[in-house]
Amino acid sequence: MRPPTIRDVAERAGVSKSLVSLVLRGSDQVRPEKRQAVLAAVEELGYRPNAAARSLSERRTRTVGVLLNDMRNPWFVELLDGLNSRLHDSGLRMLLADGHLNRRLGEDLTRTFTDLRVDGLIAVGTLPAPEALRTAAGQVPTVVAGAREPVLPGVDIVAGDDEHGARLATEHLIGLGHRRIAHIAGQGAVGELRRRGFEAVMREHGLGATAAVEQGDLTEEGGYRATVRLLGARERPTAVFAFNDIAGVGALSAAEELGLRVPRDLSLVGYDNTYLARLRHLWLTTVDNASHEVGRRAAQCLLDRIADPARPGETVLTAPALEVRGTTARCPGPPDRR
Repeated sequence: MRPPTIRDVAERAGVSKSLVSLVLRGSDQVRPEKRQAVLAAVEELGYRPNAAARSLSERRTRTVGVLLNDMRNPWFVELLDGLNSRLHDSGLRMLLADGHLNRRLGEDLTRTFTDLRVDGLIAVGTLPAPEALRTAAGQVPTVVAGAREPVLPGVDIVAGDDEHGARLATEHLIGLGHRRIAHIAGQGAVGELRRRGFEAVMREHGLGATAAVEQGDLTEEGGYRATVRLLGARERPTAVFAFNDIAGVGALSAAEELGLRVPRDLSLVGYDNTYLARLRHLWLTTVDNASHEVGRRAAQCLLDRIADPARPGETVLTAPALEVRGTTARCPGPPDRR
């Protein structure tokens, strides 16, 4: 049995094919009774529009390419949820690509998206090769989400206020009496902003001389190794602020392996408020960077850019909030001397 066509719907509803098309596109130029007749016919016949044919007629694919920095990062989950919910409301679907795989295979997935003629492109996280994104942005409306680079003409940036979030974390630890506080730093513009916020607060409280910074690589292993180095110092820190929750989990493992109890001997703060931070056996104090809101706003920026491709690019920041859980406590006293 052949599937129903738009002609079948028109005959069942007693209208023209063009009017059926207007109804399916959500046009407000159709009288309510005609709209209802068409929708009833669609339901009765089980009609499903042919996406390929509609794309050809509208010269749109109703798809958005989403290129993730690394699909293994749990921070992206809520951002994608916010992104998808707003795009879905506008009749758009996401096509996902993993930038980590992109780098390993040496492929340019931004070009794959433009070849597929997506209606828009969203780059999530810091991408190591901005040149490809610059080229894609010249062909299709583009938004950067959850990162602060690259800054390109006509490209919107939607992210959390990383410097303010780092200030919240550092103020929290100082408020608990900690004076020797270390920061496991991240990379790129986001890493620099979080480090800047940490160091600024430490200076403002006269603690610049006791602020330690150890470079990490955004992974659990990187957080573990950075914490081992920090805790091996002659005067170890009593608190650690990690660039993200994944590094924070690595820091927690390092502390426990070295015989320190969190938070009795070492307070620990992460960043991103991922599902990892909410696991009961971790229960990590962290900064919530409103990732769902970042995704929702990024989707709205893309929709606005699709409607008006020539408008100037803008930077939109969401407000972070501190989530206090079980890995921070009052400073136990002067740090151990070894």
